[in-house]
Amino acid sequence: MRADDPKLMRIEPPKLTLAERFFLPQIAEGLGVTGRHVVGVAFQKKAITVQYPEEQHVPSPNYRGVHRLNKDEHDRIKCVACMLCATACPAHCIDIVGASAPPSWPDREKYPESFVIDELRCIYCGMCEEACPVEAIELTGLYDLTGLSREQMIFDKTKLLSVFDATKDAEPMKYAAPPPGPAPETKMLPSPLD
Repeated sequence: MRADDPKLMRIEPPKLTLAERFFLPQIAEGLGVTGRHVVGVAFQKKAITVQYPEEQHVPSPNYRGVHRLNKDEHDRIKCVACMLCATACPAHCIDIVGASAPPSWPDREKYPESFVIDELRCIYCGMCEEACPVEAIELTGLYDLTGLSREQMIFDKTKLLSVFDATKDAEPMKYAAPPPGPAPETKMLPSPLD
């Protein structure tokens, strides 16, 4: 497009008043929000602070905390070592070493011989959980993750499976398979074209 094209619209920035140039309306709005919080705490006794650890914070249902590796109905690790979670991870904090599955596992070709997540490097985005085709990895609601050294914050397969054992009752698997039995009947709605 040329500069002298008649279709070209020139937009001029709006003229600001003196108050707008010094951001006075925005400052007044921010002070109003702060004032409402002060009044809420001083007169309405709204508690803002949680007395942790005496009072435990309850995270929202979509909170993403410590990882866990899920187990199947035979108490085996669900992971099939497809490496999709490690590929999808933007922080590159997942390391998997796959191995051939034992002959007693006819439903899969591979399993993770080693599965390691560096929890200090993880950004808890949930991409690993989204990428997993067998729902083997999930993020739990556990948030009080501590360690005395960097090595303690590197979760191996044993530690990730122990997180599953600790959280399986409080947080059942998000995408658990439906219970065995006949499939529920589905009704077909009539087509609007009929």
